[in-house]
Amino acid sequence: MMLKSLKNLLHKKLDDTLGQDSDQRKHVLQLSTATLLVEVMRADYREDLTENEVIFHLLKEFFNMSNEEATLLLEEAASEADQAISLQGFTRFLHENLTIDEKHSIVEMLWKVALADQNLDKHEDHLVRKVSSLLYVSQRDLIKIRNRVKYQ
Repeated sequence: MMLKSLKNLLHKKLDDTLGQDSDQRKHVLQLSTATLLVEVMRADYREDLTENEVIFHLLKEFFNMSNEEATLLLEEAASEADQAISLQGFTRFLHENLTIDEKHSIVEMLWKVALADQNLDKHEDHLVRKVSSLLYVSQRDLIKIRNRVKYQ
């Protein structure tokens, strides 16, 4: 699966290029991603258990985390989302540190959360599109990724 190969590439890239502060930067990457996923879950003004479970499993899979690590990251991301004024701090870090394929993986995860309850709310759709734009993912790629997730 595309997500798995990109996950491996991301981990290798993080390990190879982040230097001494790799743990801190890796955590910022994980937290930024998780916070965006939480924001999509909350975009329709309700926290759905299905969407929460999807986020938990995506974090475990994408970042190769234990249940405990994913739970802690999800709790921290929820707190960050509560305090966030703007998405740009999260998206800027991701944009500056990820390849286009890795950004596509993030967008894929966002769509998986938005579509988890089989109902794409207009607010979820808008937020995924906004984040994609901030990550400089083209509209064409955004739609291709959405359709791939939707029809899996």
